[in-house]
Amino acid sequence: MEAGHHPRQGERLSALYSYEILDTDREKDFDDIVELTAKLCDAPISVVNFIDAERQWFKAETGLGTRETPLATSICSHIILEEEFVEIPDTLKDPRMVDNPLCCGDPGLRFYAGALLKTEDGLPLGTLCVLDTRPRTLTPLQRDTIRVLARQVMVQLDMRKALASASALRQEVDHRVKNSLHALSALIRVLKRRTTSEETQVALTTIHSRIEAVAAVHAELHRTDAGPVIDLERYARNLGQHLLALAPQDVTLDLSLDAVKVSSRQAVAVGTLVNEFVANSFKHAFPGERAGTVRIEIRDADEGRAVRLTCRDDGVGLPAASETTTGGIGIKIAQVICSELQCELNMNSTPSGLAVWVEFRKEHQSLGA
Repeated sequence: MEAGHHPRQGERLSALYSYEILDTDREKDFDDIVELTAKLCDAPISVVNFIDAERQWFKAETGLGTRETPLATSICSHIILEEEFVEIPDTLKDPRMVDNPLCCGDPGLRFYAGALLKTEDGLPLGTLCVLDTRPRTLTPLQRDTIRVLARQVMVQLDMRKALASASALRQEVDHRVKNSLHALSALIRVLKRRTTSEETQVALTTIHSRIEAVAAVHAELHRTDAGPVIDLERYARNLGQHLLALAPQDVTLDLSLDAVKVSSRQAVAVGTLVNEFVANSFKHAFPGERAGTVRIEIRDADEGRAVRLTCRDDGVGLPAASETTTGGIGIKIAQVICSELQCELNMNSTPSGLAVWVEFRKEHQSLGA
């Protein structure tokens, strides 16, 4: 006797498909559940199954040896129309199973017990069940075991569904953030070309460097799921790869980085300073196709409580008339960054190169990372 459709069949199937579990590979988490259920219930067969529109599909099974069966022979397709837990001591004495070839065969499936796998709003997706080739009954403890483990199956399903939804939402947010940052960066470049005011140039350059640094931090957060803590070594290397594409011919970028973790806010500040120093060195430090190196060093300092950042090049240095305390857009940006990092800006310029270094304390949230 084939089971009829569930009274909320459309909703039930939509709920089942939303879990995206059908036709997925076997997984240890589910295999462990059916093996434990079979052992505790002293049953040769246990399955986690889902009732699709035209078939019964097994996410996990032990003792059965197949991944799906037609609904015409499915015992569980009847069970999803019943209460939360069903036990059939002898299938051949149940009118729904008496003509089922799986029960009438030799050896047939003569015993069944299963608990529904239900969504929070009561829609049955399938069952966790045990089967045996002899008529029998379960103990109260064995019945409770099936009920509890069925709920654990649903916990696994709900958790995976929630993670998948969160991942999809995050992908959408990531896409929009990247597009917004790209659009802002393009707008800043247009505005910089149109203004002749030095004060405006300073402001726009600072904003543009900050946008580039924020974009790099966003990419790092998206890649690593590190929360508010950034791996500064990896972040600086990724930023360096981006900057290297801007390097003049015969100018190299050398990175010497300790494994340091800081807050995302501090990483943005470091990225802004590095971005500005490297870009200025590429543009001004090596005139006339002069060869050279720009070097970025990040070191753990003060027994892990601080970070020392050094940016240097072996170019021509600052012009002799430059005032290192007030002159140049790059210096003003560096001073703003030092204010954010609550540290002093140190600078040394000679005809054989420019060096800038800062040392700042790690924010509390990053110390234990």
